[in-house]
Amino acid sequence: MPIMFADKKAVFLIRVFRTENGATRIISKAPFSCKVRKMSILHGWLILNKPYGMGSTQAVSAVKRALREAGLPKAKVGHGGTLDPLASGVLPIALGEATKLAGRMLDSDKCYNFAITFGAQTDTLDTEGTVIATSDERPTPAQVAAVLPRFTGPIEQVPPVYSALKIDGQRAYDLARAGQEVEMKTRRVTIHALTLVESDAARAILSATVSKGTYIRSLARDIALALGTVGHVTMLRRTKAGPFTLEQAISLDKLAQAATDRAIAQLMLPLTAGLDDIPALPVTPDQALALRQGRSVDGTNVPTGLQLAMDGKVPVALVEALDQENGRAIRVVRGFNLMSKEETA
Repeated sequence: MPIMFADKKAVFLIRVFRTENGATRIISKAPFSCKVRKMSILHGWLILNKPYGMGSTQAVSAVKRALREAGLPKAKVGHGGTLDPLASGVLPIALGEATKLAGRMLDSDKCYNFAITFGAQTDTLDTEGTVIATSDERPTPAQVAAVLPRFTGPIEQVPPVYSALKIDGQRAYDLARAGQEVEMKTRRVTIHALTLVESDAARAILSATVSKGTYIRSLARDIALALGTVGHVTMLRRTKAGPFTLEQAISLDKLAQAATDRAIAQLMLPLTAGLDDIPALPVTPDQALALRQGRSVDGTNVPTGLQLAMDGKVPVALVEALDQENGRAIRVVRGFNLMSKEETA
């Protein structure tokens, strides 16, 4: 009968024969070769074109399911900025070590196309809510275009009552749904650009580039009020989040097909794609080892500020060069547990 046998150097398949007196004799011995392919955890970004009706958490679950179906090892997965179910478009999904950069995506500027339908305002400021105010006033395209400069640059904005902001430890939308009166505090945001795409008697379609914390629903409400009417958002599509655009985004169908084909890695962007605004800082292997261990290294002749330490083509850490009493030093802001180029997607 065949038996697997291993010594210190190799594995063999042997055949043995048991004699009448119970002794065992080897009658054949052959080297046994079995190549095992190691599946690496993916580290990088999948940019989803999130469909209308799906929440951001559901999108993360869809990616996790695709990874399982592709036979890939379990990895950390997170999104880089909530996109409401009633919105569609760019949703960055971070995998592996890229999840350490998800917070940077939350802080990044974002671009949206959105439609304001005039004549009715809802309590949620979108199509999901109940109408709480109406108006017969309908602004002309010229009037819409003329009011937009008032909403460009730094502005004060009151977030929607139906939002995920916390008040005394509770989500504002939970309080509102429970029938409690919710008072939202004004916050300062920046509208970098705001343009009219098209407009008719019923609605206006706008394009906006906004800072962290901006609520498009609040912006739409305030624009309508400035035009002497009321309105609510009836279409919202994110076209850019940080460095990621719709041109880079993939559909859930394409993701599912890639899982079937075991080709998800081909759809991914590298971890460094989320750091296109950070200058690279080449480091030596010894410096890379020190940084991976959380130690500071000499920063002589290195400019101050946030930089991406690179050991060849492998990201080591987000670092910051700071002036100290004994000279300039490079300290770790966020380290990456990557040891080879193959791990960086």
